[in-house]
Order: sequence, then structure tokens, then C-alpha cells
Amino acid sequence: MDTFLWGALPYLAFLSLVSGLIWRHRYDKFGWTTRSSEVYGRRILAWASPAFHYGILFVLAGHLLGLFVPAGWTDALGVDEHVYHLMSLVGGTVAGVLAVLGLATLLYRRRRNLPVLRATTANDKAMYLLLFGEICVGLYTKLTNSSLHSGYDYRSTIAPWARSLFALHPRTGLWATVPTSYQVHAVIGMLVIAIVPFTRLVHMFSAPWFYLFRPYLVYRSRPTDRLAERPPRPGWERIDT
Repeated sequence: MDTFLWGALPYLAFLSLVSGLIWRHRYDKFGWTTRSSEVYGRRILAWASPAFHYGILFVLAGHLLGLFVPAGWTDALGVDEHVYHLMSLVGGTVAGVLAVLGLATLLYRRRRNLPVLRATTANDKAMYLLLFGEICVGLYTKLTNSSLHSGYDYRSTIAPWARSLFALHPRTGLWATVPTSYQVHAVIGMLVIAIVPFTRLVHMFSAPWFYLFRPYLVYRSRPTDRLAERPPRPGWERIDT
């Protein structure tokens, strides 16, 4: 079981992600969407959607930093283990709570708004269950295995395992001493990665990141009185009917 969970499942999830994205882009381009329901209940969306998206982005950034930046690198920058632990605990907790509150509110809106509920498929329900469970388990894991003074050092077990996957030589034995809640969190996370191409979560790969780099578009209004004074342009004469 350990060999499957920590040696095979990561590659199966990645294979599902890549092959699913290729399949979806080739055969379901018009279904590559979030199926937005913004026209219903905009007041809740105005704060719940940004809360969830910003929260989950910070959560993902924290995971990437913790898993793929070795402790020696942060030590070289003058960030000792205690400072890093506090940054991880406080920042991760704030981001996790923000994501949970945002997603919980979005799910409440989806349940209470009849048109949105009718547009919710069984696929959506399964995806929301996994995603919400993953975030809640992660937040629970962080809070129950950490205090302000110390916490579980995942950078000596889970992080080296994650980096060993890229060397195609997964160090599955590192999970022997990892707390159960971390293991549950990791397994659910790999399942979420595997189903991304087949759910509305696929829209994360179509985010308009180029908006951050394109020039500003300037819109100027044109007074109607000036339009009335403008001489007619040459061309076909208007025919009165």
C-alpha cells in the first residue's frame, strides 16, 4: 500500500492531469469553462469568490514554497527554522481560513439559489466535496500539529519525498513517521489533481494571466452635444422614409 500511495499514485495523478488536459482541449473546447452563474446572487459573489480564490492561491504558494524550497536555502537567506515555522503557521492559517470561508459561502449560495442549484451537476458535487474536504483537512492538520513554539517538520520528510518524485526515484520510506492527517491530506490532494481536467476546475489553466502585463485600455466618453455638431462624413446620403 505504501508503494502504491507514495510511489505510484503521484505519477498516476500527474498522468491523469496531463492526458486529461490534452483530451479536454482537443475534444471539449467549448466545455472548457467554469459555467459562470454570475447573473444570480452577485452580492455574495462580490466577496466570497475573491476570498476563496485569493485564499487558495496563497495556500498553493505556501505548499510550493514548503515542498520545493529546501531548508538550506531559507537558512542562507537568514530565515531560521522558528521564523519560517511562524510564517508557515500564521500565513497558512489565514489563507486556509479565507479559502474555507469563501468556498463555504459559495456552496451556501449554490444550495440556496435555485437556478444555480439546478445547474450543479453530479460532477460538480463530487468535485466540491473533494476540494472542500482537502482544504479542511489541511487546515486541521496544520493546527493540530503545530503551536507557536514548534510544529511537525514536514521539510525533513514530505518535502524530500516530493522532490524525489522528479528524480523518478520516490523515497516512499519517508512517510513511515508522517502523522496520519498529513497522509490523508496528501492522498486527497493527489485525487484533486487527478480530476482537475474533468471538472470546472480546469478553468485555472485558462486564467487570463496576460492581463497583468498588457497595456491599460483607456475609455473616454464622448459628449452627445459634440456629436450633434459634428459635420456629416462623406458617403452615401441618407434616404428619408
